[in-house]
Amino acid sequence: MPIPTIQWEKNLVKIIDQTELPIKKTFIKVTTASEMWNAIKQLKIRGAPAIGIAAAFGIYLGVRKFQSKDKKKFLGKLDDVCSYIGSSRPTAVNLFWAIDRIKRRVHVNSEASVHELKELVLREACLMIDEDNQVCRAIGEHGLKLIRDGHSLLTHCNAGGLATAMHGTALSPMFRAKELGYKIHVWVDETRPLLQGSRITAWELGEAEIPATIITDNMAATVMSQKKVDLVIVGADRIAANGDTANKIGTLGVAVLAREFGIPFYIAAPVSTIDREIKNGDEIPIEERDPREVTHGFGRQTAPDGIGVYNPAFDMTPAKYIKGIITEKGILNPPYKKSIGKIFNTS
Repeated sequence: MPIPTIQWEKNLVKIIDQTELPIKKTFIKVTTASEMWNAIKQLKIRGAPAIGIAAAFGIYLGVRKFQSKDKKKFLGKLDDVCSYIGSSRPTAVNLFWAIDRIKRRVHVNSEASVHELKELVLREACLMIDEDNQVCRAIGEHGLKLIRDGHSLLTHCNAGGLATAMHGTALSPMFRAKELGYKIHVWVDETRPLLQGSRITAWELGEAEIPATIITDNMAATVMSQKKVDLVIVGADRIAANGDTANKIGTLGVAVLAREFGIPFYIAAPVSTIDREIKNGDEIPIEERDPREVTHGFGRQTAPDGIGVYNPAFDMTPAKYIKGIITEKGILNPPYKKSIGKIFNTS
């Protein structure tokens, strides 16, 4: 531990199929843009930073077999592939951050040949892996300042190594605490309906030999009321300019409970997850997923035929519930419009 989530290896992308965890650790070989689109859509790879890296590689896979030397046609193909990859999941801003970064890199080097531009896209995708590893380690160092030996933490969904290239965001401070010999314990929200907490986070913590206990989402209030939680750290899929944060469905409930029981609630995310074009959480698009994830989870029907289902994948936590945002540049404090503006050198 940690295990690389996504790798460029032997002219293809190799990812861990997270839908098979925790029963099997299966690697998928991705060779086309459509395979990457499906991997992102079907949650075979998930977590905002990991999705961004996957998107970059998906763009390369979509253009690498382009044969013409006509640069105008190549740029048209690139735009088409970017739009296609961008249609896979709408909420995670890192997906669009990566797409925009690839497009900017190509346009800045517009004098290069088509072959050179394709190689540039590949290099940029590989660079994103190295950068993400550095960013997540930095998040771990900053988040470590909040953790004390003997602390019991709670997390929701999965923001560990499998949500990034390797080291994780919300789990990174916990991994770092383990490295330094801290005795900590983690309460793991099951995270319904797809159980990313019990399937993935619990697996990662087990691999890291960090003591953990799974609870269903509706047990968090009881655990907090019993004073068994010292600190909450969760990840993020998009953060608005005012600090409002979109994360996996159920995060809002955890934040409200933490406020009620006087428990510090922190977001851990790279700066790339901050979308300054979004003024507040009301502007963040929320993905709705297949009703069968609720009615037929993991192959078994658990609801009557024909029943209505509302299945948003994310919710929005208002900034007022967030004690701080742990980034690679440090911990941001309220008011977030000011602290976010400061790290981008804007007011």
